[in-house]
Order: sequence, then structure tokens, then C-alpha cells
Amino acid sequence: MEAKNETGRPKYRRILLKLSGEALGGESGIGISPEAVQDMARQIREVRDLGVQVVIVVGGGNIFRGLSGSERGIERATGDYMGMLATVINALALQDALEKSGVATRVQSAITMSQVAEPLIRRRAMRHLEKGRVVILGGGTGNPYFSTDTAAALRANEMGAEVILKATKVDGVYDSDPKKNANAKFFPEVKYIDALQKQLKVMDSTAFSLCMDNKMPIIVFNFFEPHNLKRVVMGEKVGTLVT
Repeated sequence: MEAKNETGRPKYRRILLKLSGEALGGESGIGISPEAVQDMARQIREVRDLGVQVVIVVGGGNIFRGLSGSERGIERATGDYMGMLATVINALALQDALEKSGVATRVQSAITMSQVAEPLIRRRAMRHLEKGRVVILGGGTGNPYFSTDTAAALRANEMGAEVILKATKVDGVYDSDPKKNANAKFFPEVKYIDALQKQLKVMDSTAFSLCMDNKMPIIVFNFFEPHNLKRVVMGEKVGTLVT
């Protein structure tokens, strides 16, 4: 399913793009920024136009984060369900931006809400991808105590994606926060086990273990650099490869 770069064709035929909720919030990371969502839609359309099949898993931290809610007294499972609903709101916002840019899109939710999204049915999602539609998966895993990172790892394996592309605001994986530490060390490539042992903040341990067990590569890259998503899909060395 990979093509040589000299042919000018994408390296990956089917990708799972993991977007954090904060990314939809723009600079503040809170709420939904129309400009940020429109920019995302442009980059996603760019790779869709190359013939790449795109599955997207969105977070909900720009609206509500279950773990933060539980720290403020909301029962953890209830907080997590509230966070799952937030991811569906983000999925609908992204769908709107994509369809306005001419990209056919379907939203599927792990929590049934038939008025706004299809139920998450694997075979139906696969058919949408084959027809050139972008599939946005909301509702996390549908279960409390699991993050949207874990949902991304699960869906990537379930949908037969070749790679997980984790969109961030930094250039890849560092040993500490590069925005706070000017001497933070950048890793162009890292092994799963090293990332777990060094507690590098790529994904949570559950998501990481799922990727490691199923040999699912992860590329962590800066989604806010113009055309970076296309560069990753074409096989350029952008960000950090976790393998």
C-alpha cells in the first residue's frame, strides 16, 4: 500500500488523523475558532485530493475534559460522557468546514445520536472511505475512562489505517516542553518502549500499548505549519516517527 516517493504518489493510502480539541480552539485552545477549523479543512482537502483515504478522530478538550471535570467534583464517568459529547460537537464543526470546501464528509459517533451522526459501523465507514469521503469519528470509544488517544489507536487498527498522524502545535516529540525549555531535546525517531520508559508525552499509555502491540506507527508533527500534512503523507521526514 506504499508507493515510492519518486512516483509523486502518496506514501500512505489510508491515514488516521488525530486532532486534539484544543487545535480547533485556535491560539486560545478554548471553544471553536472558525479560522483554525477552516485551515484544518484546507489541509485535509489537500491530501484527500491526492487520493488518500482520511479517517479523523477528534478530541473535546476545547469544550470539556472529563478528567478536569472529575477534579472539580463531577463524577468521573459522567465527566467522560460529557467529554464524548464535546467531541461530537467538534466533529460537526469540522464536517461543516470540510463540506464548505467541497469535501464529502460523514460523521460517525460511538454514542448513538441519529439526528446528527451515523452510528459507528466499521463496514459502513470503510465504504465511505472507498467512495472518497472523509470519515470523522466522534464520541471517543463510547466508554468512560478511555481517552480520545486510545480511541485513535483503536480506530486506526479497526479501520486498517497504515499510520496514525498525531497533530500537535510543536514540531514533534521532545524530552520536555520546548515552549518552556529552550534546551529541550528533539527526537526525530523513537521506539515505543523508549517513549514509554522515558514517559514522553506522545499518547497515554493505553493508546501507546495498543499501537505497540499491533505495530501501528505514529507520526507526531506540527499541523499548524502550512502544507505539513501533505508533506507527511508524501513521505517527507517531518516530525517524529514512533515505531
